[in-house]
Amino acid sequence: MLRPRQIHTQREFRIKTGNHSVRHQFGEFSLGLLRTFRVDRIKKERKSTSAHDNMISTEDAICSANSVNEENPSRSAADGNESFEKLASMSLVSNITVYLRTEYNMGGILLVNVVNIWSGSSNITSLAGAFISDTYLGRFRTLLFGSLASLLGMGTMTLTTGIPRLHPSKCTSESNCPQPQSWQLGFLFAGLALLVIGAGGIRPCNIAFGADQFDTRTDKGRAQLESFFNWWYFSFTVALLIALTAVIYVQTNVSWVLGFAIPTACLGLSISIFLLGRKTYICKKPQGSIFMDMAKVLTAACWKHREALGSNWEQPSYDPSPEESDPGVIKLTRTSRFRFLDKAALIVDPNELDGQGMSKNGILPVWITGIACFIAMDQQTTFGILQAIQMNKSIGPHFKIPPGWMTLFSMIALSIWIFIYERIYIPQMRRITKKDKRLTMQQRISTGIIMSILCMLVAGIVERKRRESALSRGSYESPITIALLLPQFILSGMVEAFAAVAILEFLTTQMPESMRTVAGAIFFLSLSIASYIGSFLVNMIHLITRKNGKSAWLGGHDLNKNRFENYYYIIAAVGAAIFVYFNFFACHYVKKVDLCEDVREIQLENSASLH
Repeated sequence: MLRPRQIHTQREFRIKTGNHSVRHQFGEFSLGLLRTFRVDRIKKERKSTSAHDNMISTEDAICSANSVNEENPSRSAADGNESFEKLASMSLVSNITVYLRTEYNMGGILLVNVVNIWSGSSNITSLAGAFISDTYLGRFRTLLFGSLASLLGMGTMTLTTGIPRLHPSKCTSESNCPQPQSWQLGFLFAGLALLVIGAGGIRPCNIAFGADQFDTRTDKGRAQLESFFNWWYFSFTVALLIALTAVIYVQTNVSWVLGFAIPTACLGLSISIFLLGRKTYICKKPQGSIFMDMAKVLTAACWKHREALGSNWEQPSYDPSPEESDPGVIKLTRTSRFRFLDKAALIVDPNELDGQGMSKNGILPVWITGIACFIAMDQQTTFGILQAIQMNKSIGPHFKIPPGWMTLFSMIALSIWIFIYERIYIPQMRRITKKDKRLTMQQRISTGIIMSILCMLVAGIVERKRRESALSRGSYESPITIALLLPQFILSGMVEAFAAVAILEFLTTQMPESMRTVAGAIFFLSLSIASYIGSFLVNMIHLITRKNGKSAWLGGHDLNKNRFENYYYIIAAVGAAIFVYFNFFACHYVKKVDLCEDVREIQLENSASLH
């Protein structure tokens, strides 16, 4: 009896290169090119004696390739590394605006450009880190080297504040404010560059390495992975809430040297914790770069551009049955978008290829939505802190709130919401509906966009009130309490809790296991682009508004001379446009993911009822 041909949810093709053939499973997410492909290598048919394989064996010697265990103790060590690494990086990120203003006497435009370019570069290097991790080093080694680079960067930043000659003298007045010399800036930028390199190794791999510890082929593993993204944010945020209050207070009120030495020591401790768990980690071997595979598919499609492509794939094509594939490979639906790339799977020469697949899932529209949300989030670490500097920071006669503390309220809001969602909302819905009833990705992303719009509107109203009160008194600082900034920082945290977590989950779950590193890189690329767009907007608004002798909306050391609230309103308008874009276009791609989850739940319920 002939084995019936099952309905396939995805076409596959194999490209033969050199002395061995490798399967590639592609999924579209359109980055720079029209799309990027989801690649999941299933097996190698021949052994390779290349240096690449030698490096793989070295990886196995350092990091044991354990089997997936539901109670894998390596997750605790990984969480410890994540918490301490974030303590080190966020203690600098949260207070870098204050540091550059007070220690390097940087003005508004230069300061915002330095912070945005540094933040954007830290995120965009995630692509290079993902490439190196997937192709050569693996996630464990890339994380280790990235952590070491970050340690050197934090050490350099500590020297910039500990050695007086490495930064300019303090301002005596607004008119007498010495600017940093080029060689002083060079030393500062060297430290920031090392941190950028470190971030490129850590950021794309941390999430993927953590997700590797779960077996998504089991129901329990999938359920654990769903909560992983929320608890990933929650775990290190709680650590930051406890530690950053002390670190930022020390930086602002005690000593910048001690304030930078503490996170440097914590980063060194995180590396030690990370290495302690190296024998228990589940480490996936490097399986090649998605970018190489992307180029191969584009090349194959171009060579076959004259071939006819039928509507129902009548032509011979590379489509192995599910029984011939790795059971761990998740096949996704083949759509009609960018069908010219499907020609890469057509069989023209039987000796040319021997199987592989393509899937298209429309990640680009959702990814663009995230960029707009992150622009609003970025404003609080730059202009939000500058607002705090020029407000009344006193609580009682003897204590002043450090401006950098304001970012903690964003983290508090994020942590409280995740705790309520995971520990109160979901259990209550499970009790009522008898199943895990989570908010859909579309609901969370839409809510995050609304929060970003409200954040900018509230920030604009507060800035207008702050500026008017300062001008009425003729003072640099406004008498209005810094507590008035709480709503905008809390809303910023809610943007991250709703939109950022949902978009990160969307990107990661739409990638196979071997490409989760790329998913993290794509997420951080959106953060990078948001920083660059923010810097571009600041410079363009500054140039446009200062024409014809008018006072610029942005620029200088004194926000009282600006019309900064108008900048907030412009970003709010961008958010409103993105809300329309998402709900009328991009949400359709998210709905497909939510629908698949609903179908799977129904299938599980039916299966349970049969047994």
